[in-house]
Amino acid sequence: MQRRQFLKNSALAGTAFALTGNALWAKSSDARIEILADEPIGEISPNIYGQFTEHIGGVIYDGVWVGEDSKITNQHGIRSALIEKMKEIHVPIVRWPGGSFADSYDWKDGIGPASKRPRRTNFWEVDPELARLHGKGPQVFESNQFGTNEFIRFCKLTGAEPYLAANLRSLPALDFDHWVEYCNSPAGSTTLADMRAEAGSPDPFKVRYWGVGNESWGCGGNFTPEQYASEFRRYTDWVPHYGVDLQFIGSGPNDNDIDWTHRFFEQLHSGHGYDNASFTGWSVHHYAWNLSRGKTNDWVQGKGDALNFDTLDWYEVLRESNKVEQIVHDQWSTLGQYDQQHKIKLVVDEYGPWYREGTELDPTHLFGQQITMRDALATALTLDTFNRNAEKVSMAMCAQLVNNINALFFAHEDRFATTPNFHIFAMYASHQGAQALRTEFSAPDLQYDRDGKPARFWGLNGSASRKDNVVTLTVVNPDLSRVKETEVAIRGLSIKSASATVLMGRDMHAHNTFDQPDAVKPATLVAAVNGDLVNLNIPAASVTKLEVLLG
Repeated sequence: MQRRQFLKNSALAGTAFALTGNALWAKSSDARIEILADEPIGEISPNIYGQFTEHIGGVIYDGVWVGEDSKITNQHGIRSALIEKMKEIHVPIVRWPGGSFADSYDWKDGIGPASKRPRRTNFWEVDPELARLHGKGPQVFESNQFGTNEFIRFCKLTGAEPYLAANLRSLPALDFDHWVEYCNSPAGSTTLADMRAEAGSPDPFKVRYWGVGNESWGCGGNFTPEQYASEFRRYTDWVPHYGVDLQFIGSGPNDNDIDWTHRFFEQLHSGHGYDNASFTGWSVHHYAWNLSRGKTNDWVQGKGDALNFDTLDWYEVLRESNKVEQIVHDQWSTLGQYDQQHKIKLVVDEYGPWYREGTELDPTHLFGQQITMRDALATALTLDTFNRNAEKVSMAMCAQLVNNINALFFAHEDRFATTPNFHIFAMYASHQGAQALRTEFSAPDLQYDRDGKPARFWGLNGSASRKDNVVTLTVVNPDLSRVKETEVAIRGLSIKSASATVLMGRDMHAHNTFDQPDAVKPATLVAAVNGDLVNLNIPAASVTKLEVLLG
């Protein structure tokens, strides 16, 4: 720790520091990054790069599902353009059907012949924003045309694993058992297996990941931690496995509510204790939504605008997103008091900036919002946080995939476009399954005025990983005005060649639309190899990916 602090202090002072070998830091550089190849953190689970799809607004109906009879190019009713783009970024896992929608969803409504499936009221019907649809459409009244079989097909077409969120609020535990049976029981073994076969899937789905409830502290039942612990124990006891290594994810706290985590585990282990090897994940949700800078905690009033924002709002979203680092460390420390072997990992299955309504590309897209370079940086710094904590975080899901908060894609009828977030996931894809390496970032903090008071934010941060003889470094420069002249070194390894890509916009509001789908897209950045160093000029307000081929 003393060495690392010395590195940072020396960088800020502008002095030279000798690396292993003969290389020297240049005195004129703005920032220095040293990748410590001999200090591995752990393997970066591909599931950290997961996505989230909920029956909300235009996510499923318009985004994912267009119907088998649609004139829009599709595969078994699923939008082909979405499938192909998801395959490009190697989406490893998708969470469905919510989110909050799961808290009122009966999985039995979404199986069997599509023409005979019941129509239900969507969970989000109560949201005042849906009044603009005048009680019409699948966003208000769920058609159940997209159910379990369709979701599994979606996963198979995209190469992703399914992660199902079970309804603990309004369905009994037996229904959870039966959903597992429907998905995983062997062909011809049970009545539910026969029903699955009649729908065209005789072979079991072998679904591993099961969320036991969703936001159980809120819309998922308004439970106390003690109440939810009792329900969790009941739902997860003696669930049929059918040879599948089931993974149960508990519904953890809102943001960094440490008290919720303490009280849940204290109750879970009280009495005769709890020992279930399938309990492997603890869910945490974190949204960067309150941009009021302490003026209010009102869910509506605290939100900012996705497109009409100033410099202060830019930094505020990044500050709020950056809180996930503290959440990960605090929750991990709390888990360790009850699970000293750390068999239970953190699952951040909802994250991203969340703004007020008004920038959606179509009125049916409830909670739809435009995605700018600000959101790309927020998403990138979050993914870097997960990479730096690869031993702690086993899964994460960006909320949400399409036509919604922090989306990667926009789709409406036959139109389709990628957002800057898609490019972030494309740039970061090579981290999947790689060995995370401890990395030191030495750069002066950026300083700005925050309502008349001086504020600071880190000047450069990111993550690094190694796969075979390639080291990947991703870097976020949050500074709106300063290019960072940066030197990169890899301790103990020689550099053969390097290449770099950067995502930046013409200004901080830059974004893509159906009419201008490539307004924001990656570009090549010069990466000059100088002995044991790589030199980069990292643009302001950008995300950079450096790939180094080792000698």
